[in-house]
Amino acid sequence: MLRAGATALGLSLILAACGGGGGGGGGLPFLPIVPPGNGGDTPVDPPPAQTAKACAELAGMTLAAAQISLPTQGATVTSATAVAAGDAGNNYGDYCRVRGTIQPVDPNSQLINFALNLPEKWNQKTIHFGGGGFDGVLIDGTEVIRFGPREKPAPLALGYATYGDDSGHQASSITDGRFAANDEQLANYGGQSLKKTRDVAQALVLARYGSKPKKAYFLGTSTGGRDALSYIQRWPLDYDGVIANEPALNYTGTRLSNVAVGRALYNNGGAGWMNVAKTLLVQRTVLQACDKLDGAADGIVSNVESCRQLNTQILASLRCTGGTDTGDGCLSDAQLDTVRTIESPLEFTSYALGNGVKRAGGYNLLEGALVAGPYTTRDLGTRKVPANPATSADANMYVTGDQWVKYFVTRIEGFDTLTFDPLNPGAYAARVTEVSNLTDATNPDLAPFFAHGGKLIMLHGLADEVISPNSTIDYYKQLIATVGQASVDQNVRFYTVPGMGHGTGVFIPNWDSLAALEGWVEGGLAPATGVAVDAVAGTYGRTRPLCQFPAWPKYRGSGSLDAAVNYSCVTEVGDPLACPNLPAAVATYKGGDSFGEELRVQIDPATMAYTVTVDASLQRTAGTTRSGTLVSQGQCSYTSGESGAVFAFAPGGVLLGGVNAPSGGGFAPLLAFQNTFENSASPAVFNPVANIFNTVGVQQGSGSAVPYAGAVRLRNAGTFQYCRSAAGNAGSFMVYDANCTETEKGYISWNGTRNAFDLRTTAPTGGATTTGGMLTGSMVIGLVNGAAVPMHLVRESATSFGLRLHATQLSLTAGAADGSYVMASVKGENAAATVTGTGFNLAGTTATLSYDKPVPGVVESSLGAPDHFLFNSGVLGFVSGAGTSAALQLGVRH
Repeated sequence: MLRAGATALGLSLILAACGGGGGGGGGLPFLPIVPPGNGGDTPVDPPPAQTAKACAELAGMTLAAAQISLPTQGATVTSATAVAAGDAGNNYGDYCRVRGTIQPVDPNSQLINFALNLPEKWNQKTIHFGGGGFDGVLIDGTEVIRFGPREKPAPLALGYATYGDDSGHQASSITDGRFAANDEQLANYGGQSLKKTRDVAQALVLARYGSKPKKAYFLGTSTGGRDALSYIQRWPLDYDGVIANEPALNYTGTRLSNVAVGRALYNNGGAGWMNVAKTLLVQRTVLQACDKLDGAADGIVSNVESCRQLNTQILASLRCTGGTDTGDGCLSDAQLDTVRTIESPLEFTSYALGNGVKRAGGYNLLEGALVAGPYTTRDLGTRKVPANPATSADANMYVTGDQWVKYFVTRIEGFDTLTFDPLNPGAYAARVTEVSNLTDATNPDLAPFFAHGGKLIMLHGLADEVISPNSTIDYYKQLIATVGQASVDQNVRFYTVPGMGHGTGVFIPNWDSLAALEGWVEGGLAPATGVAVDAVAGTYGRTRPLCQFPAWPKYRGSGSLDAAVNYSCVTEVGDPLACPNLPAAVATYKGGDSFGEELRVQIDPATMAYTVTVDASLQRTAGTTRSGTLVSQGQCSYTSGESGAVFAFAPGGVLLGGVNAPSGGGFAPLLAFQNTFENSASPAVFNPVANIFNTVGVQQGSGSAVPYAGAVRLRNAGTFQYCRSAAGNAGSFMVYDANCTETEKGYISWNGTRNAFDLRTTAPTGGATTTGGMLTGSMVIGLVNGAAVPMHLVRESATSFGLRLHATQLSLTAGAADGSYVMASVKGENAAATVTGTGFNLAGTTATLSYDKPVPGVVESSLGAPDHFLFNSGVLGFVSGAGTSAALQLGVRH
């Protein structure tokens, strides 16, 4: 990288020799670019003021060129206005509003406009705000902290002297690149306007207050994030701490990527262009594959690197048959190439960018980034053939790339950017590197900044659709390689945010980065894992830990999905399809299905072969088997050959799945356990599992399905008694009462042949007995981390069979059952569900939950008539519907 050292005279001679920097005429020879300054080695400050000046005295004040450490023709304060705290529209307290200009050396270059705000109650600190996009708009310094707490006042109101500029040109749009046809304007945009503005602002601060600031900070986002990093790389002694949000640090690489995306979209007659429907298809497919890789079905892809390993699988699932475009339900081969171009990094093999950079990061389109839909306006345009120059009807990425090629590189206003090859720019390669040296912020040697105590906070959204977070990650890694891990740990905090786009996305973090920086610089308290509050309207207020790269927030498995306390910052990666809940070797699960059939399920984790064996049934012969192979969907879910049934392995040895129904088509949901309670010893002892339970299920037969609910007591002797409310209260739930009138009695006994309990029904009157009775089904008592999960498999007759799930009749508080669930229904359907406090979402349908209603341990939902839920050790059961068309839903928590 070229180092600054050109004098004012030198710059004047260079510009004069080149005939100035104005114009965008095609075919003009390139104009040399003055490299950024190095004023930070010996900062230029005016001599101490004798006395502080009143606000009005600053008006008309001038600074000579010698007071500014880069070449200018001086600066002028054009206005200085006292603003009172009570003035209309003023939320910043009493302050002095200063505006001024910095005069260029080149008469064809525009002025630098600057803004400075000087509070009456000064805290003896300053903040420099960076710009955005192609700049051209005055940053006036009254803004609030970007991604800061909603209620926190702007830094000016906190007593900071604040300032900013327009980067040395004026434009009506931050996507207008015409300014770059002038050398001095381009040099200013590359970073020189920042140094010039800083020198002027600090001189005016000294004049106003009669003393220098004790601390100086720089805050910037996007181009402003690049500004922050560029500044400390070039002038490391001027600032004590900086915040760089979603920084466009590999600026040239970003623009080259923009061009590559445009070429993929529009070349070959627009064969690779994707409309909104196809783009949304890509995004939905990614979310379906990757949302739950973090353990939470929350609409956020948090485990980005594991999701990246699914790229090939996702792309294959999106391909149209034969690779030709057959409609909005799939992607042609050309469109898949566009997705790959957006996703993949650019690797420069024929030339290098500034600081020897050979790579520009791709965008995480296949890991949760959004370029269509309600969360962003930065789409892929509305037409296959772009305008020249590109407009807002064209892909957002291409618009800025097109402007960059025309004015930063070729300086040919009508240049066809689609003919510009980012990987092989030919005669323009040297120019690209030259521009990169000026505009990029990729110098990894921050040792001089760290040496004087400087601190850096970086933040980037992993779903950024404008500035690649992967380029920021590359820079962070290069920073470690250059100054060492210990130095980075001591002086840098780099946070990556899943779901966050470029100020867009499904999760926008609010956190107090300025307070974190102040505490670090001024109090020596290094930031750790913060808590970010979501600012997105529909999910406002949910929280996540703000994890330091490479960690990401993983759901702990229980508790509210909206609370940061239920997530851990982890760094695990590996095979995203691997399931930690699989058995270590061939294992047998014991359970049953919604037809009351008692089943065994054998799983071979090496091959994922499964066999379902019917041990007892009214519809099928004992010994009937179903076999197949499970195919991973990720997050411990597997497709099967059972009419679409999904098998899900849950913690504690629980298996949810399905088996082809004995009649009627579809599948019957099954629930089975790797560990079960058995009672083969004599005398039989039931104490470990004896309790009072609520029960929910469905009784099937003759084409109907009737909901079943009630209370049941399993006693130490193995006897049981069901009780149902005579009034039919809330589906017959009731507090267990041994004297209940609607009752069912019986006992269970161990059957060693089938490894389950036979269940016999005895007379509903009289005392409990353990002899005689009629065999009406069986019971499997799952043990999940030691807790009993009884399941009654009803086989009374050919017209009365079903399944009842038990859960203890104890008070259940909101949040205790929170988590993500895989669901299976007696209607042969699979779905995903989430429970968060009093909220329930089943495949997009939401409901409100009321706990301990109508009795302790039962949760009432507003979904159905109403529906009632039971939760037991990560197993969920409820019956939807009423009358003779009830549907039993079983679920397990991931």
